[in-house]
Amino acid sequence: MRKIPNFVLLRAFEAAARKGSFASAAAELNLTPSAISHQVKELEEVFGKPLFHRLHRRVDLTAEGARLADGLTRVMDALEASCSEVRLAPSGQVLSLYCAPSFAAKWLSPRLADFALNHPGIAIRLTSAAEPLDLIRAREIDVAISYGSAVQRPGIDVTALGKEAIVPLCSPTLISRKRTARELISECNLIDSQLSRVTWRDWFAMNGLTTAPKVNQSFDRAALAISAAVDGLGITLESTRFAEKELARGDLVELGTKEFPRVSRETHFFSVRTEEQELQKIQVFRTWLMKSLGKKPAKGRKAITSALLHYRDFS
Repeated sequence: MRKIPNFVLLRAFEAAARKGSFASAAAELNLTPSAISHQVKELEEVFGKPLFHRLHRRVDLTAEGARLADGLTRVMDALEASCSEVRLAPSGQVLSLYCAPSFAAKWLSPRLADFALNHPGIAIRLTSAAEPLDLIRAREIDVAISYGSAVQRPGIDVTALGKEAIVPLCSPTLISRKRTARELISECNLIDSQLSRVTWRDWFAMNGLTTAPKVNQSFDRAALAISAAVDGLGITLESTRFAEKELARGDLVELGTKEFPRVSRETHFFSVRTEEQELQKIQVFRTWLMKSLGKKPAKGRKAITSALLHYRDFS
């Protein structure tokens, strides 16, 4: 038998911690503030220590309360997600996908309608964050698409998603017939994409430019850097995979196609637990993903090892 307090008490505490007040928690749980107060007090008696500092019209967590609230919120989120899966696809399957934010926004999301049309029996539940995810610990996630690197450990199969061209991109309004691409790069404001594996300093050195890069704008997401370039704020050094729509519409142009060699790097990686990679929903999504990227699936560990060695050679 699990050694945990009554779930009703934990639920009342979690709501009060999240809302910062007994009254707000009571409204959410359709109880009275007095009932919430009594349930929290009972939970404090179970632990033998206070979980809240009671203040006028609000409550603040103690150190012990904050620790408990953090763990409970993650548990409640997982419970909520599991219940949503049952509601979302009562007659089908749910694929829980963790994805790097810019890949999700700029490449994956515009294509999910195609996946849904061709695979109506599989519902995608998408969450995004920048950090690579450890699928051995995060059992609630089926597959992960990470940027820059992937967690490597026994039990996880990792596949590189193909090389991406990383090039200088800008609005056509910045192009001047009187200035060469090299002059523009040296004189214009440069947009820094903070997580990019190819920095402006690296790129300048590669192309024999001795002036220091004039980085005036900095963003922690590739999608934001691309939007800034579209708005004419400067030149960004980003993946053409992310900017495909903007390039197709003419909102962005690649600068110096005849002057600068393209930099190609493996930057995104697909991860799945080895024991689950033969599950139908994962096979279906993986096949669709690779086909959409125009690449054949490659066995993971070899692919990612090669890619990471390539990074080390570059740096």
